[in-house]
Amino acid sequence: MENTSLLAPLRRLMDFYREPDYFRQMFRLMWPLALQNLINSSLNMVNTVMIGQNGEAAVAAVALAGQIFFLLNLVIFGISSGSAMFTAQLWGKRDIPNIRRVLGLCLSLGLIAAGIFLFIAEVIPAQALSLYSTDPEVLALGSEYLRIYGWSFVFFAISFSFALILRSTGEVRLPVTISVITLALNALLSYLLIFGQIGLPAMGVKGAAWATLISRALECLTLLVFTYRGKSPIAASLGEMLNFDRKFVANVLMPVLPVALNELLWSLGITSYSSIYAHIDTESIAAINIVGTIEMMAYILFWAMNGAGSVLVGNAIGAGDEETAYRHAGRSLGLMLVGAMLVGALAYLASGIVLSWYKVSPQVIENAWNILAISCSLFWVRAMNGFIIVAILRSGGDTRFALVMDGLIIWLVGVPLAWLGAFVFHLPVHLVYLCAMSEEITKWFLGLHRFFSRKWIHNLTRNV
Repeated sequence: MENTSLLAPLRRLMDFYREPDYFRQMFRLMWPLALQNLINSSLNMVNTVMIGQNGEAAVAAVALAGQIFFLLNLVIFGISSGSAMFTAQLWGKRDIPNIRRVLGLCLSLGLIAAGIFLFIAEVIPAQALSLYSTDPEVLALGSEYLRIYGWSFVFFAISFSFALILRSTGEVRLPVTISVITLALNALLSYLLIFGQIGLPAMGVKGAAWATLISRALECLTLLVFTYRGKSPIAASLGEMLNFDRKFVANVLMPVLPVALNELLWSLGITSYSSIYAHIDTESIAAINIVGTIEMMAYILFWAMNGAGSVLVGNAIGAGDEETAYRHAGRSLGLMLVGAMLVGALAYLASGIVLSWYKVSPQVIENAWNILAISCSLFWVRAMNGFIIVAILRSGGDTRFALVMDGLIIWLVGVPLAWLGAFVFHLPVHLVYLCAMSEEITKWFLGLHRFFSRKWIHNLTRNV
């Protein structure tokens, strides 16, 4: 009897995961996203290594210019993922006309955001970058890069909006395939233009910017051509996309705006971290950038799970099956915990190989090692937080709580502690990084409590 009672929780756990349909759907949605993330992270790492051949100032300049795009990326991600939260639920009941209206609203907001950031990149690049660094060489290189790179923002806004709405309807292969080809092209062009191959001039960081601009433009054009030729459910005319009234806009924006505000506040917090690291010294921001590329590789599987989970949870809620949505979310969190612990350990063990590729000073390498020890130890916490925010709270329409958890905690906990660590206690960069990670631990407790309460489940399609 005693053994039976001890085994009962294990049996319940096994029964909970004995769901072939869940694993089949999750794998179908995950593998293209995982492949895309693998290639994306690999090629970003290759680009960083290529830029790194031009020295630490070049690495820091591109990293800081990337912070401007990072802000735009997260604003557009907030708009698009908030819209995809709607379209995933609308697809659950196959409401195509409203899906197309949401796409039109998403594109309109995304292009407005891209226009604002393009203005910053073209007119005041040095002033924007001076928020992160005072190194004259870094500012000069970063401004050159940003003036070219900024034109890619418009193409990115269009392609990202279409890609995320496509994924919310279960169509992941098309955007993933195009993205993978584009990323490979970007890496090839970067090699040719940075180093001046096949008779082209060696352009350094400007070559990397041109490579990105050309690749983004081709990605946007290709995605639109295949979406409309393939008669996708979102292949809408301009009239269908803009066929919305004030009531529709209000109903959509009510849950979407907290997502966009969430991403804006969070991204400003992340760029504040970058500013803090950069003001410590150039070696610190270079180390953070190198660690970031390694983290991107480690997060491949979990970003894919976030994307797949958000579709499964959103579709189930839209179809009126809230219990299935809760069970899908719970299964995914359990898998995320075990998988992230394993990947965090493997990432740390493999880091020595990656760090050996960089031609940077011993101080940068030492900083990177120390930061990686902390990052890999807390990897499982960050992975679970990402799933709770993107695939559970947002897909469930609980965007206000997600705003508090993700957009405000970084400012109430992480940024103040990192600032104190850097400028009051003058801690080394890896301990400042640990101060910043305090926000993740805080978010983990809040997120799990919200998940188990089930208060995050809201059917948004009733108001559209």
